[in-house]
Amino acid sequence: MIVTFVPATLRTATGEVNVRRPLIVGVVNATPDSFSDRGDSSTAGSIRLVEQHLEDGAGIIEIGGESNVTNRPAVSAEEEIGRILPVVKAAAEAGAVISVDTYKPSVAAAALEAGAAIINDISGGGNDELMSVAAEARAGVVLMHTTVEPKSQRWDESGYPDGITTHQILFSEDRMEELNHLGVGRDQIVLDPGPDFGKTPRQTVDSLKGLPQLIGLGCPVMLAVSRKDFIGAINHKSPSERGPGTFGALAFGLDCGARLLRVHDVAGTRDFLAVWESLRGDREVDPGLRISDEIRRERPRDTSGQSADA
Repeated sequence: MIVTFVPATLRTATGEVNVRRPLIVGVVNATPDSFSDRGDSSTAGSIRLVEQHLEDGAGIIEIGGESNVTNRPAVSAEEEIGRILPVVKAAAEAGAVISVDTYKPSVAAAALEAGAAIINDISGGGNDELMSVAAEARAGVVLMHTTVEPKSQRWDESGYPDGITTHQILFSEDRMEELNHLGVGRDQIVLDPGPDFGKTPRQTVDSLKGLPQLIGLGCPVMLAVSRKDFIGAINHKSPSERGPGTFGALAFGLDCGARLLRVHDVAGTRDFLAVWESLRGDREVDPGLRISDEIRRERPRDTSGQSADA
């Protein structure tokens, strides 16, 4: 399952991004109704999370102002802009490459003007006005496979009669041709198989098994698998307990050739990548490397009732 062609760079509104090696995309949900985050979604809390993600090794920060949970109404473009704009500006001042998760043209325009580089469109690239905004700014575009409108879900076991991978390939090729006519080149596009979007857990698994074919279209591929429902369904775990399953999906996708890892746990993903790259030979392991005594073993538990340092 080794891929021979992975594009080296992605062209964005703020310059080229190296995607030859794995790149962590740290999620910042500036919205109170995220499906997985229980943290501080205020502006100050979101900015602190941006800073933490950058410190932990994120190469891209993705900011969203509307959750895709299906049991909440959509927010207005004005409210979404109000949620994300201060966070985008702070991330830009910190030197981050910024992706914004939105399907609304006015939100995308405001974010790009404030320093965003990439638009992640969960509506699947079918909104010409939104894509024209991205084209005018020369922004990168995440083209996600979906057959449903944002904030909706459909589970149809017969929904892809020719197979999910065949559908994704045809969908992506058609959308990329449309984007080219609007002025968005292939070197600006990231493909996303869209885990859970219009897919049952089995269809999501089958779509990820088709990653080598999707990568064969010649664009970088993003793994937006972090804490997704298909992992919860397989392991019967709530979002906060889906970390191990997320790493399993990331490992599979990386071996297929995907390189952008959209995750909530940036520090954990950084550590996972360090081991994955070391085992592959992509990261040098010094022959003289040794583990220090401080971290070799857990400290004995103190049963005396006193501090272990007393």
